Amino acid sequence: QLQLVESGGGLVQPGGSLRLSCAASGFTLDYYAIGWFRQAPGKEREAVSCFTRREGSAYYADSVKGRFTISRDNGKSTVYLQMNSLKPEDTAVYYCAADPNPYCGTKWYRRGYDYWGQGTQVTVSS
Repeated sequence: QLQLVESGGGLVQPGGSLRLSCAASGFTLDYYAIGWFRQAPGKEREAVSCFTRREGSAYYADSVKGRFTISRDNGKSTVYLQMNSLKPEDTAVYYCAADPNPYCGTKWYRRGYDYWGQGTQVTVSS
């Protein structure tokens, strides 16, 4: 069974950092597009980042560009989202997703994913 499990969320002060992990089981991340999303209370889900090994580069939402970095550890089938210089507006439930179509594409923020994790809460507050 294909599963994604996020971890690493928590409470952090503005300006702080967190690293989210997304562990995959039942499949190899090498051949999948990986996305990170977030959803704040009362707001629509927002695409944060997309990465595929095939394209060799990552895409980021303007709201997180320069502060967030997606990376992967293929040996552990784990994807990370390093979040620096966190702001209160980054508060949300963060989800990772995976899809066998191995391209993000120019409209990466609108693409769909077959597999989703359960989400991890990130709260940025003093």
